Amino acid sequence: MKSSLFLTNVLLMLMWVILTGEPTFANFTFGFLLSFVILRIITGNRDEKKYFRLVPRIIGFFLFFVYELVLANLQAAYFIIVSHKKLRPGIVGVPLDAKSDLEITFLTNLVSLTPGTLSIDVSKNRTVLYVYSMNIKDRDKFVKNIKNGFEKRILEITR
Repeated sequence: MKSSLFLTNVLLMLMWVILTGEPTFANFTFGFLLSFVILRIITGNRDEKKYFRLVPRIIGFFLFFVYELVLANLQAAYFIIVSHKKLRPGIVGVPLDAKSDLEITFLTNLVSLTPGTLSIDVSKNRTVLYVYSMNIKDRDKFVKNIKNGFEKRILEITR
C-alpha cells in the first residue's frame, strides 16, 4: 500500500507541474508537498500511516545531511587553511546499533561522504564501525555525533 501512495503522490505532483506549466525544482517540490498533504487528508486514519511518517523523516534526513555536509566542508577548509598544525587525526571505533547490511552500508557511505572523515572497516561481528577523522578533539563527542546524527536518522527511516 505504501508504494501505491508514493506513486499517487508522484503522479499528483506531475499533474501539478503540468497544469502550472513551470517545470522548476521549486514547483516540483511544492507539488509533491501539496499532494502529500492532500493524500494525508483524504486517507484519514487508515493503515497507510507509515508512509506519512516516512516521508517527513526522509526529507528531514536529507536536510540534515546537507547541513552536515556544508558544516564539514567549512570545518575542513578552516583546518586546512588556518590551523593545519593543530590537527589531531585519529581512528575511532563507533559502536553500531545498525544491524542490517542496508543500514550499515548507508551509514558507512554517509560518513565517508562527509569531508574530513572516512569509514575504514566494520568489525567481523558487525558491532563497531572504525572511522578515520582528520581532527578529533573529543572521542566521546565524535562518537555521539555519529550515533545521534546519521545513525539515529538512518534507523528512523529503515525501521
